[in-house]
Amino acid sequence: MPTTSAHPKTAAAIQNSATSSSAKLWRPKQVLVTPAAYDEAWGQQIIERVKALEIPVTRLRQNRITGLKGETERETYALAKNTMVIVNAPAGQLKLTPIPPSADWQFHIAQGCPAHCQYCYLAGSLSGAPVVRVYANLPQILANLSNYEKPDRLTTYEASCYTDPLGIEHLTGSLAECIRYFGTRETAYLRWVSKFDQVDQLLDIAHNGHTRCRISVNADPVSRYMEGGTATVGQRLQGIRKLALRGYPVGLVVAPIMAIADWQSHYDTLFEQIAEALDFECDLTFELITHRFTPKSKEVLQTWYPNSRLDLAESDRIQKRNKFGGVKYVYPRDTMSELKAFIQAQITARFPSAEILYWT
Repeated sequence: MPTTSAHPKTAAAIQNSATSSSAKLWRPKQVLVTPAAYDEAWGQQIIERVKALEIPVTRLRQNRITGLKGETERETYALAKNTMVIVNAPAGQLKLTPIPPSADWQFHIAQGCPAHCQYCYLAGSLSGAPVVRVYANLPQILANLSNYEKPDRLTTYEASCYTDPLGIEHLTGSLAECIRYFGTRETAYLRWVSKFDQVDQLLDIAHNGHTRCRISVNADPVSRYMEGGTATVGQRLQGIRKLALRGYPVGLVVAPIMAIADWQSHYDTLFEQIAEALDFECDLTFELITHRFTPKSKEVLQTWYPNSRLDLAESDRIQKRNKFGGVKYVYPRDTMSELKAFIQAQITARFPSAEILYWT
């Protein structure tokens, strides 16, 4: 089993790290900790980080989370989004599941996200109030990963399916610890993605090229009006630039691509911004994901964001079914083809050495 050290910082160091380069770091109004998580060494280091930022911490009497339901769905959403809970990852999460096309396997260091994206993919896929749960049994989570490694080939692990790990890193330190762990592996590689920019705490880690850091970007009308509580695209690009200059493999996740008014012009501007930020040779990949929604996610999102500009008109989409019979609404074939051709042409022209991992 790998050892996981706490790497303690002084209160002043944590405060400076959390405020030096981003004005949009999440500060929950309350942090709750379960008894099981309180007994974990990594849980204790998370508590110390939180206390250093003068955020109140309450130790729960039981391992169940209660008291996060408001009188309305909007009140429940607001209360949950201002709460972080320190818990242990349930045993079931130690049985990893594949996550194509992003990676071979997904694992979780947290569940829930501090951002307010009006197209949130977690809506409808995670049950209950959208509280951020961070995991105190990180050493156990990391030790379990070796059970899925293949000594004769590369194995990739995605850590950001259910959370934005950089958006909570100032409170947990867990992303940095994952990078340290993967830096010691021979054939295992970490992947994570974020809409935040606070990367300074990651720059000096011995990553050994085994972590691909990605940021999610979008056209200005999407990022400006539908991605509340995040860093700006410009800030994110400066963050990924810093990481690339320190030798990290990096990536751009363009998502969710939307056929908004004048979308060609807006996405052209986006790729111009990317080219300006990454104006040097680096290990760069692109992942291209078009907007889609399910009936359940539409219902949840319209409750959370009743005044959103997000287009959820089913009449403008076609149905796509998965092997279990589930339905999602995607762009019609002609629209999808036009989007794909334009975006891929932008990448080919501006980043001839970059790899497009997938389009979906």
